[in-house]
Amino acid sequence: MQNPLNFISGFGSERLRLLGVLTGGHFFIHWFQQLYPVVLPSIKAGLGLNDIQVGALNSARQLAMGTLDLPFGMLADSMVRYRGLILASALGFMGGAYLLMGMAPVFYWALFGSGLVGLGTALWHPTAAASLSNRFPERRATALAVHGMGATIGDTLTPLGVGFLLVTFPWEIVLEFQIVPALLLGFLIWRGLAGLFSDSDSPPSRSAQIREIVDLARNPVFIWVSVATGLLQMGRLVIMTFLPIYLQEHLRYSPFVLGIYIALLHAMGTVSQPVLGFLSDRFGRKAVLFPSYVTLGLLFVLLAAAAPGVQLGLVIIAIGLFFYTLMNIINATVMDVAGSQIQASSYGLTSLVTQVVVFPTPMMAGFLISQYGMDSAFVLSGVLVILGGFVLLPLRLYGGARK
Repeated sequence: MQNPLNFISGFGSERLRLLGVLTGGHFFIHWFQQLYPVVLPSIKAGLGLNDIQVGALNSARQLAMGTLDLPFGMLADSMVRYRGLILASALGFMGGAYLLMGMAPVFYWALFGSGLVGLGTALWHPTAAASLSNRFPERRATALAVHGMGATIGDTLTPLGVGFLLVTFPWEIVLEFQIVPALLLGFLIWRGLAGLFSDSDSPPSRSAQIREIVDLARNPVFIWVSVATGLLQMGRLVIMTFLPIYLQEHLRYSPFVLGIYIALLHAMGTVSQPVLGFLSDRFGRKAVLFPSYVTLGLLFVLLAAAAPGVQLGLVIIAIGLFFYTLMNIINATVMDVAGSQIQASSYGLTSLVTQVVVFPTPMMAGFLISQYGMDSAFVLSGVLVILGGFVLLPLRLYGGARK
């Protein structure tokens, strides 16, 4: 079989620079994103929060991201020349969010800071995904997967680094310091993307943009893919919120050991993302998505049965094959049916439709845990993801380019 990364070798220097800068930037974006679940148990203990309040923190992050992805996506589509500045500002907002949470450690400030983390995420992802989708239309899922490798490497290394920092410094200091790399990296991203969007096509008029978005929202494929995406995101969000709590509070692992397990959750995605992205471009979206959904759902359920130690580690490693990878292929699936001038908006529309519905899930899971124990959250997440896979099964999706 052809090497899935060979496709980049024939592209010009500008497209390779775009892919390289965005992939590197995605690494740093996920440093700030993945810092969040690792520090969450420390925030919970430091502020004396209950499980429902912990769920509310993650819900605030998801709600901000879900509601802002569409307006920021529309902004990225209508201000293509300023995409470099939009992407750089994402890092600045994330650093500011953690500075706020560290300087004013009370629940409501933590809630507001969590929302700002979601704002930074919303600034980056629609803009970066659309930029790659527009420049790599013939290998859309593969380009998004290479971009996703930066995130997966960040997701793998960040828990180790943050776990070390948390056993060395107070959690408030760790959060406050994030403003320094955030501002520096934002400047580097802005400079690295200079000139790459200067020759972009004229953006659509606002009325044409809204008309295309409305047409996409009415597309049956978009509707059902969004349902499946919502179910996947609900399951993933439960895991992201409560797996760290389970590891540190129930299994009594230190923050550093917690970081190792969270790193395992993402490590295998470094390998699986380009492979599954390439396979979905070649053999079709459904051929990859359906079996991956079902497998991931079963693995979530196995978290409830896995013994601590090696067995739990193996389950988490297996989850890592699909945990982040599936979102890249889902995004490519939506962009397959979206117009070329609303690629960022299509990302944002998917997020708006799914995340606003998804955001109460951690609070619901927190209630289940208070009534039935931690295992109930893992079973809930697995059932949701498996159901999402069966939603995709009857859809007519992109069938691949078998060349």
